[in-house]
Amino acid sequence: MRLFSDAKYAFLGSRRRAYVVSIALILVGAVGLLLRGGFDAGVEFTGGTMVQVRFSQATDVAGVRAALNSAGFTGERIQPLTGPGADASNPEFLIRVPTLDGAGLEGVRDQMDAALASTYGEGGFEIRSADGIAPSVGSELRNKAAMALGLSFLLTLIYLAFRFEWRFGFAAIIATIHDMLITFGFIALLNIEISLATVAAILTIIGYSLNDTIVVFDRVRENFKKKRKETYQATLDRSINETLPRTVLTSGTTFAALLSLFILGGPVIRPFALVLMLGVLIGTYSSIFVASPALYEIEERARRRNAQQAARAAG
Repeated sequence: MRLFSDAKYAFLGSRRRAYVVSIALILVGAVGLLLRGGFDAGVEFTGGTMVQVRFSQATDVAGVRAALNSAGFTGERIQPLTGPGADASNPEFLIRVPTLDGAGLEGVRDQMDAALASTYGEGGFEIRSADGIAPSVGSELRNKAAMALGLSFLLTLIYLAFRFEWRFGFAAIIATIHDMLITFGFIALLNIEISLATVAAILTIIGYSLNDTIVVFDRVRENFKKKRKETYQATLDRSINETLPRTVLTSGTTFAALLSLFILGGPVIRPFALVLMLGVLIGTYSSIFVASPALYEIEERARRRNAQQAARAAG
């Protein structure tokens, strides 16, 4: 942290370049969303059956799909769970069937078992787990997830209204929306499934991003009270630099922990860790290059408006 202990970087001077980077990231995410045709919702929100299968012989997604289609399965999603360098003779897949049929979870599992056995033989694979959610339950969970995201923004607005004056609060909301747009775009671009774990990661990102921004704004407010003879931009730059060691240390340790989860946590926790890693990077970036520049732009607009009104009154 000695590198940042006496930092004097002119962050506000680079704000226009940061605007270009932010717009580019948002556009990349939007293109990814359009190319993917929307988000990939998990069975928690759409309803269906999710089966994890390990094979004792070499196969691929196309081979598994052909075996299922020959038995009447349609609309399945097949995700390899073994990464590069894994033993190709024992591949593992996560298979999602969109809807549960009248036979229920056990019936779908038995049908899938029979379909795979007809191609790979009785001992050629192992169904390691199977989970199912009815479509009505999935719809309810989807609505509750949307409600949770909406409430988080509402509570954020209420908190900021009491914690700061409106200019600080408005700038923090801009930064939070910026983080969500980029995060959602990259979720679509990387084809990360929207599950309950992903929603939990998004809610965590909102809190993390807001916390980083509030730390900087608290220092800004303290420096304004000291009434030093410096410009508004200089005060913002100094505040960011003074909180930079804390920002880098917090983000770095959090990212390191998430990276460990991503590498060692397995296929279930990996999407959660990946979304949070994206959120940490984006939240750290926005607390420096989005929130404070937004506050500066709001203040400059208000200053120009007041100057124009004073000039008209004097004229």
